Amino acid sequence: MKGDYQDLVDEISTLLGAPATLENRDFRLIAFGAHDSDDDLAMDPVRTRSILTRGSTAAVRSWFEGFGIARATGPVRIPAAPEAGVFRGRICLPVRYRGIVQGYVWLLDREPGPAPDALAAAMEVADRIGVLLAEEAKAGADLSREFRAVLTAGRGWQQDMAVSALRAALGPAAADELHAVVCVAPWTGEPPATVPGAAAVCVVPGRGPDADAAAPDAPVAPGAPAPGRALALLVRLRAADALGPAEAVASRLLGPGSGSAAARTAAGAAAGAARTAAAVSGAARPAGGAAARTAGAGAAVAVAPGGPAAGIAEPGRGLAGLADAWAQASAAARAAAAQPRLGPVARWSSIGPYRMLSALASAAPADDPAARPLLGPAQRELARTAEVFLDCAGQAGRAAAALGIHRQTLYYRLARVEQLTGLDLDEGEDRLLLHMALKAARLHA
Repeated sequence: MKGDYQDLVDEISTLLGAPATLENRDFRLIAFGAHDSDDDLAMDPVRTRSILTRGSTAAVRSWFEGFGIARATGPVRIPAAPEAGVFRGRICLPVRYRGIVQGYVWLLDREPGPAPDALAAAMEVADRIGVLLAEEAKAGADLSREFRAVLTAGRGWQQDMAVSALRAALGPAAADELHAVVCVAPWTGEPPATVPGAAAVCVVPGRGPDADAAAPDAPVAPGAPAPGRALALLVRLRAADALGPAEAVASRLLGPGSGSAAARTAAGAAAGAARTAAAVSGAARPAGGAAARTAGAGAAVAVAPGGPAAGIAEPGRGLAGLADAWAQASAAARAAAAQPRLGPVARWSSIGPYRMLSALASAAPADDPAARPLLGPAQRELARTAEVFLDCAGQAGRAAAALGIHRQTLYYRLARVEQLTGLDLDEGEDRLLLHMALKAARLHA
């Protein structure tokens, strides 16, 4: 498939006499033509970053989308904007299939520009690219049965057979490809018809009263979110330390403003760049609102009670470890839902103690007899006080400030906690027991 894209990009480059690049709708680089120009301006910062990092920043995406490329059905000419790092104007050929944008072909503009008949021929090639991109996305959705089997099969020969079937469906390259598993939970309804960036998509049945009634006896992968069902996605990556594509897929499914804590921090920086770019005067100013949308994306978003959250497993190669990766992604999704500061998109590597707690947790809530008196609705404030105190490593001043209460009030509440639980909060093991019980209870809230 990658060779097909490269051939089509080279065909467009030949038709228009300029090197072309192809990106998907999320501005991830798919293929690019050779640059043989001696002109330093042919490789401005935006184009260089796109090729070297295989993608563009949120600020760059917002800048170009401001010219209406996602709605355009024909070539769009975009003027240069040195303040935004765009030293040369661009020609964008939207890649569409059945009216839906699948990606973009980019060329550096120059006067007098390509002839209309050459542009028309290039758009015909872009349409062929659109068919390939749409078919690739659809193929990911069509692999739901094979993907689900890998995630839910038991150990041993059943797992081996499921992995072999998925490998055959994905093709020989899947054995060495780098990927990440993403979990979005809870999920209602059927999986999306297409999820750009995902090689495979399926719905995994969950546990509990809200589990899929149509498949009550379906096996459940270890660590699968409960109650209800979860959406599983297999996302191809280009580097082990570049989980951006997986976060983009998860954020798109959860809605505007979502993203991991790291992504939201980066988005805040990108928003500043977008505002700087938006200050460019004259014809280079994009349609209103694009920069504002990027700025809004940098805001922290709390997980709504009962709403979906997403988790991302550690990157891996091959398909043999997908079941373990699913357990990681599921644990991260549960942690993101349990602890708003982690969500709504959380990486497994960033959820701290929830990595161990999710592995220890069973289908029923943790119910240690010592912690039980704190876990009812009547003692919610005392439980929160104890959890914050333990989160602050037993430092009374920090805990009181975090809770917004006087230190004497804190001491009174902690004494009540000790009375109810029979635990001594001066003892390390008692603190550990209570801390684990309170965190585990979050996973089942």
